[in-house]
Order: sequence, then C-alpha cells, then structure tokens
Amino acid sequence: MNRSFKEEIYKLVAEVPYGKVTTYGDLAALAGHPYAARVVGQIAHFGPEGLPWHRVVNRMGGLALGFWGGKSAHAQLLEAEGIQIKDFKIVDFEEVRWRYQSNLL
Repeated sequence: MNRSFKEEIYKLVAEVPYGKVTTYGDLAALAGHPYAARVVGQIAHFGPEGLPWHRVVNRMGGLALGFWGGKSAHAQLLEAEGIQIKDFKIVDFEEVRWRYQSNLL
C-alpha cells in the first residue's frame, strides 16, 4: 500500500471517539481497500504512539495479541473508557462499534 493509504488510516484512527471501537477491516474499507485488514494491522503495530490504537479490534470484537503490553493492556485501556471486556472480547460489540458517518472522505 502507498503512503496515502497509511495516512488515511492514521486520520481515521484519530477520529474514533472515546468509548467506541472499530475494526481493522472497517478502517481498510473506509480507506478504500476493503480487503486490506491485515495491512491495517501492520500499520497499527508500527504506527505513531499518539493515536488511539487501543480502539481498533478484530472483526469479532476480539483484542489484539500483538498490542503493546498484550491483550491485558489492551483490555485495561478499553475498560478505562467504559467498554466491557470478557475473555479478551468486547461485550455487546455492535453497541460500541464505530463506523465513520461522514461524507468528508
């Protein structure tokens, strides 16, 4: 993927609201590459620290094994935002799932 795809992912991650989550696949689709979820995962793994990467989860609401500090750290950050976690999976995932709702893209 080119630099503009990475930058678009950074922009989208920055916009995920507090107390909400999105998926790698949702971000890939929003950035125009619906089959690039794994690429988004790599971008997240090596992306800038200042972005809320903890708000990005897998398509089933599962937490990321490769998250800095592991799944426990991932869970702690989400729980601090009021998101319930059980067995490293988001409870009521669809209720806290964020999907970009703008025509600005």
